[in-house]
Amino acid sequence: MFSREEKQILKELAAYVHRIALLPEQQVKRDMWRKHTALKGGIPPIFVSPEGSWAEIVPADSLQCTDPFARYVEQQLRWRIFRHEHIHDDTPIEMDFDIPVGCIPLNRGWGLPVMRQEGTERGSWHHKCVVEEPEDWKKLKKPTLDEDVDMEGARKNAEMLKDAVGDDLNVHVTGIKIFDFHIAHLYCDFRGLDNLFIDLIDDEEMVKDVFAFMCEGYEGLVKQAVDLHLPQSNNDYTYHYTGGLGYCDDLPAYHEGEAPLSHLWGAAEAQEYSCVSPDMFYETILPFEKRLLEPFGLNGYGCCDDLTEKLDEVLKIKNLRRVAACPWANLGKMAARLKKDYILTWKPNPAYLAGEYFDEEAVEKYMVESLTAAKCGYPEIILRDTHSCRNDPARFTKFVEVTRRAIEKVYEK
Repeated sequence: MFSREEKQILKELAAYVHRIALLPEQQVKRDMWRKHTALKGGIPPIFVSPEGSWAEIVPADSLQCTDPFARYVEQQLRWRIFRHEHIHDDTPIEMDFDIPVGCIPLNRGWGLPVMRQEGTERGSWHHKCVVEEPEDWKKLKKPTLDEDVDMEGARKNAEMLKDAVGDDLNVHVTGIKIFDFHIAHLYCDFRGLDNLFIDLIDDEEMVKDVFAFMCEGYEGLVKQAVDLHLPQSNNDYTYHYTGGLGYCDDLPAYHEGEAPLSHLWGAAEAQEYSCVSPDMFYETILPFEKRLLEPFGLNGYGCCDDLTEKLDEVLKIKNLRRVAACPWANLGKMAARLKKDYILTWKPNPAYLAGEYFDEEAVEKYMVESLTAAKCGYPEIILRDTHSCRNDPARFTKFVEVTRRAIEKVYEK
């Protein structure tokens, strides 16, 4: 149970978030995203995800609660408040607070351990190879949701939170709202990235066999979720893995409770394949990703992988709506190919926020040039992978201000 002091802390934060969520600007932002994701929008929306920089913006030692769940809630609410007060992007601030009963696990339950060697700096580590020989792949097993679903725990946490914040937050016990698939990532967790490249040269059929097994494993997890009535609408504030938010007029209206997969966003990526040829990409992994995404109502593809020369087959993914453009993609070429038929989910280079100082002039020049190249398409601006802001959170405010100036220059000529 939360202490009296913790309840007071959470109540005050929740009351402030409640007031923010009622501001008219939040509905304007929701409507903007709904039109945008339905391909009926205007200027590109901006979504900023501080990610690693949150540790500098809201340090762990700044949190006042001590109970682990109370600290998590406090952190999430402080993030929303900071976004409203300082980031000023196009993300609506909601009074909803989801407590999911489970998730689709990434690398748990596959029969092999995930071993990491930690580095000395925050966020630095690497996976240790646990598949030394091809025979070791026989240890793989198909996972279950048993360890990843805790309905009773979710209900208990929801009751504690409701008791603390009352009506200031809409507390929801939710099913599974995030369905994204990372086959190459999973392979590398067990085998290592260098070994994936070597395996593709030495024994491509083995790699395809392992991918096929992993695809079946993911399909099994999704089927278990469906059998347990867990898939829930993500046509809302849920962050979509490829980029951007889930609000969309082209999916059935958001509702609580079970939803068919055809009403949901799905996503997949193979960023480990960024240096792999289009033909090998088409032959070895994309067919399995297509299969996993087929049941979903709308899909996104890509992450930090350059898809410039890989669009021929990517665009054959069923119900594809979002296509990621990483910082080193050829924006002009991708935009010309995607036109206004798909969302170009552009990830600007986050290095500008992690440098010795924030060069507004250089950032504005970069944003104007990039948006000019992307204008023939249908872009959205998704700032991610900002692992550090050099303890200068104001850089996020400046980035959004600079980006809005760039949008005005490019789109209002």
